[in-house]
Amino acid sequence: MPHRSLSEEPGRVRFARGASPWVVPTVATAALSLAKARHSGRWAAVAVPTTVLAAGMLWFFRDPDREIATGRVISPADGVVQSIMPWADGRTRVAIFMSPLNVHVNRAPVAGTVRSLEHVPGGYVPAFNKESENNERVVWHFDSELGDIEMVQIAGTVARRIVPYVPQGCKVEQGERIGLIRFGSRVDVYLPEGIDPAVEVGQPTTAGVTRLDRD
Repeated sequence: MPHRSLSEEPGRVRFARGASPWVVPTVATAALSLAKARHSGRWAAVAVPTTVLAAGMLWFFRDPDREIATGRVISPADGVVQSIMPWADGRTRVAIFMSPLNVHVNRAPVAGTVRSLEHVPGGYVPAFNKESENNERVVWHFDSELGDIEMVQIAGTVARRIVPYVPQGCKVEQGERIGLIRFGSRVDVYLPEGIDPAVEVGQPTTAGVTRLDRD
């Protein structure tokens, strides 16, 4: 499969934009507890969980550079295909579940212009639950060569903050970083009528790399 570059360096890992409210306090607390642990057994006991928590935060908010795949529609999220559902209007919804172990930076499934993005308040049931369709979400619409492409970022139990990176009216390249969902969550992509999915339920996906459409 051919690839193209978005000025990324595959193998390089950065930290996600929007991560600082979580990363900075935990890393600072871990550093302080480790420094004090040299002289205090009480602080040594505190240093272990705070260091583990800080390491977890750094791992969760990692944002690796990637070699972006070409295709009509590529995966916007790391995760596992949870469901593939035909829609009444002829489109096909591909739902991707993101566990806390996945990279949570989302990427544009197509090249085009962000026609709209709408924040919809809602609940916070687990993202793998059917009722998560009523969760807090951000609904994206992209004007592309395929027409209107809809993508929905859905918050999970802990992920009570979805952070868009680009505004309405902005042009994006396929595979460009467009937002972050903090902690476990789900991303849905609606394939246009006439485009068959190239993935199956249970298949792992990689944002910017896994092709969702079939030739």
